[in-house]
Amino acid sequence: MNEWIGRHLGERTVSYDERDVILYALAVGATTADLDLVFEERLRVLPTFALTQAQWAPDVLGSLGAFDIRTAVHGSQRLRSLKPLPPTGELTMAARVTQVWDKGSAAIFEVEVVSDYFVATWSLFAPGCGGFGGDRGPSAPRHPETAPTRELSVATSPNQAALYRLLGDRHHMHIDPEAAKAAGMPRPFLHGLCTVAAVTLPLAEAAGAHPADLAELEGRFASPVFPGDRLDVRCWESGEAVLFDAAVDGTTVLSGGRAHFRVTT
Repeated sequence: MNEWIGRHLGERTVSYDERDVILYALAVGATTADLDLVFEERLRVLPTFALTQAQWAPDVLGSLGAFDIRTAVHGSQRLRSLKPLPPTGELTMAARVTQVWDKGSAAIFEVEVVSDYFVATWSLFAPGCGGFGGDRGPSAPRHPETAPTRELSVATSPNQAALYRLLGDRHHMHIDPEAAKAAGMPRPFLHGLCTVAAVTLPLAEAAGAHPADLAELEGRFASPVFPGDRLDVRCWESGEAVLFDAAVDGTTVLSGGRAHFRVTT
């Protein structure tokens, strides 16, 4: 598996417009109250929108045969925003495999996508690919032992996965009950990137920031979220960042979360 480290996955230029940006904001929970996220006359772009434009990169790695695409899952995500995305334009991106961690029974592939606007890293958990004698990699981050400084509730919509998949991730397991069952799920489930992006909206409000001012984000996908679920989010202040996790009916669905917003005064 070490031969994959450093593998160049190609470059790609994609274009988007205001309609894509607004559809994305609605898909992750924005409403008409968030006028500058859904109205083209004063539009700001959520930094997590970039992840929908860069999804091609981990898909390329799977198509090259690095792992079984039927069993590999999205383990975690990191995003660093370098500058605001324009409401319309083009993104030129380059992707490569930065690391492969050996977890014994599985491997974790890290895919990094770089552009002038962001750096995004997918961690892909691939069962059956471990045991090659590589480094195990860092341990999963834990939330503080102290009581959370704030608790939030985030509602998801029954139609949210159907809406979010129009942004590019059209894997059938998010819409087709039979495909979800084949993937070991009782019914179609929400995209992990939709879940973590939805959480950033109330996190920004709690931090006194605008969600478009997100500078850094990371989180691990611990369990599936189903459209219509309500997330109970716990937050801890940590310097300029907010640490968080999220649960549904007591089951952790997001862990090791960290968000940092550029707060302007």
